[in-house]
Amino acid sequence: MRARGVRGMLAATALLALTAGCGQTVGGTAFPAGGSPSGDSVNTDFDKLLRECEVVTTQQIADVVGKDAYVTPSFYGAVCMWDLEGAPGGNAMVTLNWYEISTLNNEKTNNDRLGYSTENVTVEGRRAIQTRRPNDPDSCGVSAAAADQGVIGFWVNYHPGSGHPDPCEAARKLTELTLNLAR
Repeated sequence: MRARGVRGMLAATALLALTAGCGQTVGGTAFPAGGSPSGDSVNTDFDKLLRECEVVTTQQIADVVGKDAYVTPSFYGAVCMWDLEGAPGGNAMVTLNWYEISTLNNEKTNNDRLGYSTENVTVEGRRAIQTRRPNDPDSCGVSAAAADQGVIGFWVNYHPGSGHPDPCEAARKLTELTLNLAR
């Protein structure tokens, strides 16, 4: 009987704390989506949401990864991906990541945790990191600090075991093009 009374008391205390927390008034003025106190409008059309996927053209990707390759976007979202048909040694894939809130040190820490090998390189006069997966000579990634904030990086994945150019050089060149265009 006593345990039921204690449980009831705890439940009542929790309910009182919950309703007290929800009963607060927050000062300020509410604005509808697209409005702001300064009168500036906010773009709610999201028409530039995936603009980072257009920072380099499909022709530039083809020129860097395989001149005769046919490049098609395969995914635009958290990362941008392109498939290349007819790349040297067979089909290939290119991936762009643009992390607005990250640093090269954070990327290196994550790569180390995944067991990837990472080395410092220079792209457009700034520190960058080149990343390779263990036992995978067909792919490589290069990441650099973005022109404004965050980190951008390209991964190039050639067909496994095929005769192809250096994927690190292709990833470095795509990163270089991105940094040139982002200025």
